[in-house]
Amino acid sequence: MYLAVKFILLLTTTAMPIIAPSFLACDFLKLGQECQMVNESEAEWLHLDVMDGRFVPNISFGIPVIQQIRKATRKICDVHLMIVEPEKYTEAFKKAGADVLSVHIEACPHLHRNIQQIKSLDMKAGVAVNPHTPVELLKDILPDIDIVNLMSVNPGFGGQQFIAHTLHKIRELRKMIDEQGLSVKIEIDGGVTLENASSILKAGADILVVGSTVFGSDDPKAVISQLKHLAY
Repeated sequence: MYLAVKFILLLTTTAMPIIAPSFLACDFLKLGQECQMVNESEAEWLHLDVMDGRFVPNISFGIPVIQQIRKATRKICDVHLMIVEPEKYTEAFKKAGADVLSVHIEACPHLHRNIQQIKSLDMKAGVAVNPHTPVELLKDILPDIDIVNLMSVNPGFGGQQFIAHTLHKIRELRKMIDEQGLSVKIEIDGGVTLENASSILKAGADILVVGSTVFGSDDPKAVISQLKHLAY
């Protein structure tokens, strides 16, 4: 019943954006407190970046950390795999507590098979797209997925500046989704701030992944609330 309610909330269309604080930017010495802060906030999701040092030039955290975060929250755990050969670990991330699992189009030569695997494990399936990758490449996979994670920075590190061309890609992707009559959600990951979030949402995004803007603020819950209630 709990999972069913979560997925209804995940797929429900709303006039307000979904806010997904990115734990890559949190204070890992205070991980429990950071989880509690998000639990008490208006954010619906927790965004969890997994990096392998091969697909991206950085290593972040993995399954043990996600297991602990899962114990500390009942909100959606949105796991973003920036790794090669994600199919080797998909089941393990499901067991760790992932509700949404996104893989990179650039890392998956057999993307449809990857999506089928994720869905077979009763997770929502996302495809992440690097800044240089055209959204046209998603046309044939869109009907099979739930989320497109448009990277608005080069993946691997937090705290980067939003790539302005992403706004064009959002509008282009929104048009593709609407023309096919799909309910795929557009997630924007990287460089999201209070200053550019309205433009991102106006272009057609549904989900804002927010790292430094939230965890680097003096009042993270207030920032989340501001983002949640933006006029656009």
